[in-house]
Amino acid sequence: MFDLTGKVVLLTGATGGIGKSIAKKMKEKGAKLILSGTRQNILNELSSELGGDTKAIATDLTSKESILSLATKAESFFGHIDILINNAGITADNLFLRMKDEEWENVINVNLSASMRLTRQVIKGMIKRKSGRIIFISSIVGFTGNPGQANYSASKSALSGLTKSIALEVAARGITCNLIAPGFISTPMTDKLTDEQKNKIIVNIPANRLGNAEDISNGCIYLASDEASFITGTTLHINGGMSMI
Repeated sequence: MFDLTGKVVLLTGATGGIGKSIAKKMKEKGAKLILSGTRQNILNELSSELGGDTKAIATDLTSKESILSLATKAESFFGHIDILINNAGITADNLFLRMKDEEWENVINVNLSASMRLTRQVIKGMIKRKSGRIIFISSIVGFTGNPGQANYSASKSALSGLTKSIALEVAARGITCNLIAPGFISTPMTDKLTDEQKNKIIVNIPANRLGNAEDISNGCIYLASDEASFITGTTLHINGGMSMI
């Protein structure tokens, strides 16, 4: 079940906690990987760890040229891309009244516009082959909002509309497009929180724990698989019941 042997996966944000977990899980299922991130040295280390049929490309997602280059190089490695996972994202938190234009624009550009541009390029080959899987990684705050994260929440919320629109346009071509909205996940970022801060979060999660990166990568495996071929335009909420949307 959920066999991805020989499938070619392009994954952005591969060097973060969730990204690494997705990469490892995809590899376990037999996929060929093209990893993208900002740090070439970390990408090379992960590529070496995962072994054969794994490529790494450092990418500046604020640059249209770099995004186009990523798509072109990625397709040249294995001839095509079967699965695109838009996982890259940044934050620039500030109260809305104090938020600078560049804080707003940088987050929207990386989290939303870069994902759109990369998908627009990669989907051309999927349409020709009449097959493909597109997965966007959003966030619970894209549906609930979060104080100090108007930019981040807006960027992640917009991915929902993007996902549904793409899904409607390409469903007849054998391509699915879905969204995963993680809740609070244990990553190096949340590891910096104090126990008191973590407990304040956990008390609002019916599952009584933070999620882990593997919870998200398991969702990716399912949506990327043949078993999910009739699921498109959907949001998979992985949040332990914190928000039942």
